[in-house]
Amino acid sequence: MRNTITDQARHYQQVACAIAYLRQHVRSQPSLSELAHHLGMSEFHLQRLFSEWAGVSPKRFLQYLTKQYAKQALRSSADILSVALESGLSGSGRLHDLMVTCEAMSPGEIKRGGAGLTIQHGTAPTPFGDALMAWTPRGICHIGFVQAADPTDALAALKQDWPAAVFEQDQAHARQLAGTLFNTATPTQPLHLMLRGSNFQIKVWEALLDVAAGSTVSYSQLAKQLDMPGAQRAVGSAIAKNRIALLIPCHRVIRESGDSGHYHWGDDRKAALLAWEAARTATG
Repeated sequence: MRNTITDQARHYQQVACAIAYLRQHVRSQPSLSELAHHLGMSEFHLQRLFSEWAGVSPKRFLQYLTKQYAKQALRSSADILSVALESGLSGSGRLHDLMVTCEAMSPGEIKRGGAGLTIQHGTAPTPFGDALMAWTPRGICHIGFVQAADPTDALAALKQDWPAAVFEQDQAHARQLAGTLFNTATPTQPLHLMLRGSNFQIKVWEALLDVAAGSTVSYSQLAKQLDMPGAQRAVGSAIAKNRIALLIPCHRVIRESGDSGHYHWGDDRKAALLAWEAARTATG
């Protein structure tokens, strides 16, 4: 088991480096040979590893990093979201076939700052960099990419959100969770989220769950779907408060121009996430 985890971590790092390089050099459209040379890998091994993880070749993935794709996805997103909301799907969603259910904390629970709550946590490698994950018996309460070299900074920020909670480290479970998030296989049980936010924030986050993988929505489109056409700034603020990356897909909200816009965990990471989802959806 240890060898499998070690290999997975190494593969995540290699794919993460490939994604970062493609993102940085998207305008020059680097070849497979150039990418392989940069990573110190053979073209054959790189092609196989990248395709196993992303479901598409590096060349195909590169195509989805372009702004033109974002514009096309944005034009169709309004209809996609409308259908989802009209179907009564608010509060449930998918991330590559991952079923997600949500439970909101009460105002009283939020005020108590996690008193009486045990939060387990761990840092795990992903293709988009290390991620700090935290969960309670009621569900996942945090997934955030580690920005700094020292993961203790991310943990300190998490503890500020839950000042009265008891924290326990569980690296093994964090790695298992990361494997679930980035595995093509569909889990047999839904993933439960425990949301900590105001009623308005939770309403925005639930609407985000209905934006399908491979699709995007603008801030104004999302506000209109919430019957709040003048609340673009408030919607944007709610999105910025999201602390469960990937599963509450705030990365799918982009600017009207098609630019990816700001992302709490890094703008380059946001663009890469969108490209990854689009590539996998197109081949699914």
